[in-house]
Amino acid sequence: MDSLAATLRTRLRAVADPASAPGMQAYMKSAMPYLGVSAVPLRAVCKAVFADLRYADQAEWQRDVLDIWRGAQFREERHAAIELTGIRAARPFQTLEALGLYEEMIVAGAWWDYVDSIVTQRFWPILQHDPAAMKRRMLAWARDDDMWKRRSAILSQLKAKAETDLDFLYACIEPSLGSQEFFLRKAIGWALRQYAWTDPAEVKRYVAANEDRLSGLSRREALKNIG
Repeated sequence: MDSLAATLRTRLRAVADPASAPGMQAYMKSAMPYLGVSAVPLRAVCKAVFADLRYADQAEWQRDVLDIWRGAQFREERHAAIELTGIRAARPFQTLEALGLYEEMIVAGAWWDYVDSIVTQRFWPILQHDPAAMKRRMLAWARDDDMWKRRSAILSQLKAKAETDLDFLYACIEPSLGSQEFFLRKAIGWALRQYAWTDPAEVKRYVAANEDRLSGLSRREALKNIG
């Protein structure tokens, strides 16, 4: 019987458009090649291949995710591994125990499409399940030498809305306020802009109080949707 990873690869190749692969790779500035599978057919393949999966425990689920992730030859396979982290059968596993898995994927992936897919979809459930421990880990990530871990910490509450812990958000932003990195400046603005849907006055206050420390990009992003 084929492994899950082998079955997935076969199904992805069956829907690939090789002619579109070079353009996709160029657009993403990716060293890893593409098969030529766009988002809609990719999700359809994942839905079909992962539909009947059940896991006895978190370790079994993580093995399947990492088998696909580590063995990937094409970028779509890594996106499929991220899809596997979000299936219904994996909902009980969105705990602090999964953070090591996500850390490997974030550090090894080291690009915005992987990082943002993981962080925006998976970190808020962990924060809800293990708030104190997850916040400690994110505060450490916010000061890490790895830019993508810093970005992850800044964006970790993106889905929190009214449940956003502002002290925690600002503490995650603080170490990167002076950074010249585009992806950190963009993340700061994105996190603030997202919270502005809940409390625009607070975001305006924070931007004004930190006007000389926030980059122009971060300020523009933060205030983009505020009248």
